[in-house]
Amino acid sequence: MDTARHLDSVRPVDPARALDSLARAADPYARAGEAARPPEQTRPLDSGSSGVGVLDKAAAVLSALEAGPATLASLVAATGLARPTAHRLAVALEHHRLVSRDMQGRFILGPRLSELAVAAGEDRLLAAAGPVLTHLRDITGESAQLYRRQGDMRVCVAAAERLSGLRDTVPVGTALPMAAGSGAQVLLAWEEPDRMHRGLQGARYTATTLAGVRRRGWAQSVAEREMGVASVSAPVRGPNNRVIAAVSVSGPIERLTRQPGKLHGEAVVEAAARLSEAVKRGS
Repeated sequence: MDTARHLDSVRPVDPARALDSLARAADPYARAGEAARPPEQTRPLDSGSSGVGVLDKAAAVLSALEAGPATLASLVAATGLARPTAHRLAVALEHHRLVSRDMQGRFILGPRLSELAVAAGEDRLLAAAGPVLTHLRDITGESAQLYRRQGDMRVCVAAAERLSGLRDTVPVGTALPMAAGSGAQVLLAWEEPDRMHRGLQGARYTATTLAGVRRRGWAQSVAEREMGVASVSAPVRGPNNRVIAAVSVSGPIERLTRQPGKLHGEAVVEAAARLSEAVKRGS
């Protein structure tokens, strides 16, 4: 009889109601009332954040270096990272060749980025540079290079070295000052007047030199960047006709003479035109 009364008092359990009760028991704000719940988002989300902090910080370092060479203090100011964190990330990226250093020890973008761009097929300039520079080297007998400007430096992003004998070797990733050399002249000659004026401060060439570069379409230098070395450069242009790179040949003055443009100006201009066309086809 007692058993029957006990069974009579048992009612079926609604599973949905049971789960809801458990959830509310686990949520202190539910017990206190919905009005007590704080907003789920107390500050705007950073749209540039991937949610993986170390990658976001590394990307911030690379983005800061896009503007040009940077000291550690400059990286800290540009990224907002703590000094030890910025240093640790920059050194780690340097290990993987995503970051490099210029002659002053400043951080710059590394050669691995150019290699990855070619592999991804996204940088048609670098993809075309190999065969064009090799041909230029073969017809001139001198080392050939491709430079891009990065802040107040120019960086060698591709090269084809002379195979034997005395030669001017500029490894990919080398950062050279914008103050000297035919490549620097080309990268500065078509800049806006104010930027050109700033670039000429401390340069070993003058505004008159750059006027001659624009008139001829190529630049030359003799013992300007390095004693005993001469070079010739011409501009590579993007789809909007803006100068995006300089193609060069360089070697000892004994072979290039003190008028290297007369020897190789035409060949360098032709190589630059081929690279410009490759870029425009990809746009």
